Amino acid sequence: MYNTKYKVINITIISENESKIKNKKRREMKGSDASSGESRKFVPDTSAIINGVVSKLILEKKIKGELIIPEFVIAELENQANRGREIGFDGLDELKNIRTLCKKQNIKVREMGRKPTIEEIQLAKSGRIDALIKDIARDNKATLITADIVQAKSADAVDVDVLYFKRKDIKTLKIEKMFTPLTSSIHLKEGAIPKAKVGMPGKVKLVEIGKKITTKEELEDISKEIMDVVRVSDDAMVEIGARGATIVQYGRYRIAITRQPFSEKMEVTVVRPIAKVDIDSYKMSVKLKERLDCGAEGIIIAGLPGGGKSTLAQAFAEYYQKKGKIVKTMEQPRDLQVGADITQYGALGGDMAKTADIMLLVRPDFTVYDELRKTNDFRIFADMRLAGVGMLGVVHATEAIDAVHRFIGRIELGLIPQVIDTIIFVKDGVIRKVYTLSLGVRVPTGMSEADLARPVIDVSDFETEKLVYEIYTYGEQTVVIPVKDEEQSSVNKLAGERIREILGKYIHNPIVEVVSGNRAILRVAKEDISYVIGKNGTRISELEKTVGMHISVEPILDTLKHEIGYKVFESGGYISVSVPKAHIGSNVDIYKGKEYLFSATVGKKAIIKVKKKSELGTKVLQASALQNLRVLVG
Repeated sequence: MYNTKYKVINITIISENESKIKNKKRREMKGSDASSGESRKFVPDTSAIINGVVSKLILEKKIKGELIIPEFVIAELENQANRGREIGFDGLDELKNIRTLCKKQNIKVREMGRKPTIEEIQLAKSGRIDALIKDIARDNKATLITADIVQAKSADAVDVDVLYFKRKDIKTLKIEKMFTPLTSSIHLKEGAIPKAKVGMPGKVKLVEIGKKITTKEELEDISKEIMDVVRVSDDAMVEIGARGATIVQYGRYRIAITRQPFSEKMEVTVVRPIAKVDIDSYKMSVKLKERLDCGAEGIIIAGLPGGGKSTLAQAFAEYYQKKGKIVKTMEQPRDLQVGADITQYGALGGDMAKTADIMLLVRPDFTVYDELRKTNDFRIFADMRLAGVGMLGVVHATEAIDAVHRFIGRIELGLIPQVIDTIIFVKDGVIRKVYTLSLGVRVPTGMSEADLARPVIDVSDFETEKLVYEIYTYGEQTVVIPVKDEEQSSVNKLAGERIREILGKYIHNPIVEVVSGNRAILRVAKEDISYVIGKNGTRISELEKTVGMHISVEPILDTLKHEIGYKVFESGGYISVSVPKAHIGSNVDIYKGKEYLFSATVGKKAIIKVKKKSELGTKVLQASALQNLRVLVG
């Protein structure tokens, strides 16, 4: 992994393209040339051991004489191995290899120094252990061997001879060559035939990609190469390092290396996305796109492993970024394939709560949390959403409703609809279901006594607006109850009859449409609307309390009315709808598709104005953008 064509400048070995270490003149002819094979003393540091530099020099007969191995190096490698990190295992294997090579070539090996103290271990990241190794080289008038440029320059500054090796860039891993354009993952296990998952989402097959059984030695070679890349490449990092398990993110590849005691045999699994798609690749309804633009702030993408959750999440991230929003991600490991404008954050100090603290200071408009696994993840997601940050979370779930199950018990039940407003269930790369959540106080479906009213979370199918689940407390238990169509129909029928019974005494032929367990549309003649609503909305409020659901009042569509042309433009704080001057003084009804918005009288300038920041103003703008605004006149 290092340049082999090096120059010898006294006892300083440097790679090509690397600047020479200063003070060359004081080094000229100071001692024997390392390449001459004369006896000298050499002290390797930890970087030289774990990167195989020392064994390489021995094989090339560049080292003869005495090799001094500091106890600090051995202790550091043992510490890394005890923590389950691959570099620790690689380093200990390299030490064993060095001793074997030295024995064959009659090179004396001597351990020197002492075990580091707890304080020295704690200061290792700040260079304390490196300084102690450098002191051993200086005290023994030995040559320091290192692959760390900071250590090399530091040693040179205190007049210690240095052999420094520059790391070579690794262009392609061996395991990358096993991938085809349609390969999503490679599975290598000790004692098993190599396998791969091949195919697009929904058509994935597990196939054998070799005939020979994989040996532990082959896996160790692959593992060593991967860890070499981590030390060399800016595009690679260890996301998780634990005893027996290491997770590496290298570009778009997520690599899991497991060994005993975590797994019974060594295994290397490499996963990568095979498709990067944009939001337009998904067959979304106009209604859903409108919700994503204006209504959804707490989105959960749920699905089975490998179902396309992360692919959809990255499509959302780039969609919102192109909409002019500041988008960040929270990932461990960081494997979403997003554009350069989207910053990917990991767990700061191993804790996503600390990442969330930083995130609130950064102030993103939208954050993608990939993925929610532990209780702490769900609580962090909820805290950020309640703080006003737009959130999109990714969770594993067998069914769409299971995404809600994952939150129950982790945050307060009443907070769930405030944290989650939209659930998108994806399977085989296709959006299968979309649910919305809302909270109300009423009698649950199937119950009849008024004193059984309680807070109920309604989970509705977004496209049909049908109530599909109810969530509420029953005794000391939180229950998630599916609402059957026949139950919903009977309850809706009773509610509709009750509304007609109350109003039928006062107004002519009210039309009631119950669209869900907590919402109904009441259509009456236009002249009866003010009566139904009552002064300051008192009468409609009483009616809502009586039937236990929200009621929208709309005029009965007059079939004798016809649509007229219009233009929509913004002026100051208003949205203006301009109609032909022939309709000045006429009463017009404004609709968004089939949804009644309001009625108005056309003024002298043939313009109808609505406040831009009002709910009606927003709906008029949306309808105009979607080209389904309708202006009807009699």
